[in-house]
Amino acid sequence: MTDNPATLAAPPAVSVVVPVNNEAENIAPLLAEIEAALRGPRSYEVIFVDDGSTDDTEAVLDRLMAARPRLRQIKHDRASGKSAALRSGVRAARAPFIVILDGDGQNNPAEIPALIDALHHGGASVGLVNSVRVGRKDTEFKRLQSRIANRIRAALLRDGTRDSVSGLKAFPREVFLSLPFFDGLHRFMPALVRREGYALLQVDVIDRPRQHGRSHYGMWNRLWVGILDLFGVWWLIRRKKHQPMVTEVARNAD
Repeated sequence: MTDNPATLAAPPAVSVVVPVNNEAENIAPLLAEIEAALRGPRSYEVIFVDDGSTDDTEAVLDRLMAARPRLRQIKHDRASGKSAALRSGVRAARAPFIVILDGDGQNNPAEIPALIDALHHGGASVGLVNSVRVGRKDTEFKRLQSRIANRIRAALLRDGTRDSVSGLKAFPREVFLSLPFFDGLHRFMPALVRREGYALLQVDVIDRPRQHGRSHYGMWNRLWVGILDLFGVWWLIRRKKHQPMVTEVARNAD
């Protein structure tokens, strides 16, 4: 089915943002799954953010874009990290609601409609729908790192989430852009969204194994750096002040 040019000219209802770094083999199958998941009346766009890839990521996206008017590509001139890639994608997005997922294929795009529905049904008070991975396909060592980080995070931040770093999330665009930006922001979105006064919803999803490539995270950049960032977020939460209600007083007519 051919997309209606008039429909594509209007802002879509949902923007799907996918940060990628050297994920050339995963892009085409992941995009096909995203398209299948969003097939229907809901308008959408898909934005892949190429975070300084050195493989064929750009060429693959160029080829796919030739036949897919809903697909967009944002490119970084150098690798700047997942949080920076997400910010670039959300800034470029035209929709008021955003879905993010990882480019390695471990997040199942079939879960996207459930997150979008939860976000819409939750109303204006909900700032984030966070997926919670069940049936994790990571190595035992990687799961151990996650358990340690999650326990420390829960004790300090009390953000009420069981899986802070799951890559599949849905949120209003304006909420994300209101969050303080730093390298590692994506790991602490539940706590920071709560800091802004919004509610958090959680949806269980099935985790999948990576099909191609290798993980970009090791012991240092996953666990210890995350713990250092954790204390920074704890400080931000403690320094948050109640925002006053602001109204303008009308001029006296007399």
